Amino acid sequence: MTNIYQQLKKSPIIAAIRNEEQLKQALLTDVDFIFILSADIFSITTYVKRIRQVGKRSFVHVDLLEGLGKDKKAIEFIARKVKADGIISTRSNLITYAKEYHLLTIQRFFLIDSQSLKTCIKTINHIQSDMVEIMPGIMPNIIKAISLKVETPVIAGGLISQKDQVEVLLKSGAIGISTGSSELW
Repeated sequence: MTNIYQQLKKSPIIAAIRNEEQLKQALLTDVDFIFILSADIFSITTYVKRIRQVGKRSFVHVDLLEGLGKDKKAIEFIARKVKADGIISTRSNLITYAKEYHLLTIQRFFLIDSQSLKTCIKTINHIQSDMVEIMPGIMPNIIKAISLKVETPVIAGGLISQKDQVEVLLKSGAIGISTGSSELW
């Protein structure tokens, strides 16, 4: 696990892709990690295979994967057939299942108010995914507050489109930045 954190520290930008064109772009960049935010059961295995062929790591957003249930068998399929490096999910039960199949896990949290922040911190400490992604990630003060209260590495994602935003978020405690902005890849 330490290896993945070191890799992220060296190359903290994560390409968040939603289609074939973005995948093609991301494969040609220096990013080491690709979050697949939109795919279906017909395309996901090919996406992951292509990512692996160029030496990058793939994370499948299970909640957004079309054609599979949101259950233990879906996680088993991703681990055994798709062979992704890990999953992203907002669902604690899917994170738990993924650990059973030795997938890397990223739990995604959407923060809208102080109550969601409290719940987020409590869940992070309870579920203990490998990493968490905080959305919208454009909030350096919140990223810093979470980073100080949990041991789990934090990824900032959502609404990040400028290099100066990346620098501020990394200084605030984020280990990585996920973005669909190809200019930052």
